[in-house]
Amino acid sequence: MTPHLVALDIDGTLLGYDGGLSPAVGEAVAAVRAAGHHVVLSSGRSLVAMTPVAALLGIDAGWMVSSNGAVTVRLDPDAPNGWELDQVRTFDPGPALRLLREELPGARYAVEDIGIGFRMNALFPDGELDGEHRVVDFEQLWAREVTRVVIRSPEHTPEQFGEMAARIGLDDVTYAVGWTAWMDLAPRGVTKASALERLRGVLGVDPSATVAVGDGHNDVDMLRWAARGVAMGHADDLVRSAADEVTGTIDDDGAAAVLRSLVSRGR
Repeated sequence: MTPHLVALDIDGTLLGYDGGLSPAVGEAVAAVRAAGHHVVLSSGRSLVAMTPVAALLGIDAGWMVSSNGAVTVRLDPDAPNGWELDQVRTFDPGPALRLLREELPGARYAVEDIGIGFRMNALFPDGELDGEHRVVDFEQLWAREVTRVVIRSPEHTPEQFGEMAARIGLDDVTYAVGWTAWMDLAPRGVTKASALERLRGVLGVDPSATVAVGDGHNDVDMLRWAARGVAMGHADDLVRSAADEVTGTIDDDGAAAVLRSLVSRGR
């Protein structure tokens, strides 16, 4: 058996819309890990929002990619927090935030403090961001370099978000627009794929032995990077076009089918 690097998105891929984990998906993740493959949770979520998911899946050792590739951690049950930072990519969010505020003066903005939570100009709705939340003056959001910026503007559609980002020229950052009026900013050139490619080298996994499963626009680069990129059945056309194949929806436990195939093929 050739150990594979299996990169898995979380929301809409492993976890349902209610945040629940189906027994079939949990069992499939465990089976792939038991077979010797490297299961790497790869999410736009912050580190503090990913560690509970790892615990839910019984993953206490290995690697995780968080904040859309800006933060890579090594899980270690003997570490004080259960993890150690492996790589952190940061950027100065000031220029982008000033541009965005001119376009979206009523939006909510937040920047990530790794392993802690977020600083924000106004509180986000309950449950949207994990960890500690600290409201600060807008200018304090760029008091130091950060790994991630979150912009939330319910008055705008994802399409309007994308058009605005292209129009104002966010050239110094990488941005991803979510399902709703939500946009993430990351350091330029940083994506899930860039972090996973580095990790692939660290683990000594051949490029042909890479698998990725996801459903969102921030998964597109990851699906293209993997030798076997799999889009969830409910993903839109942009995500599907980036994949090599399409599995079932989240309601069909589509991720479980992909994971079981890795075990049944002896791969």
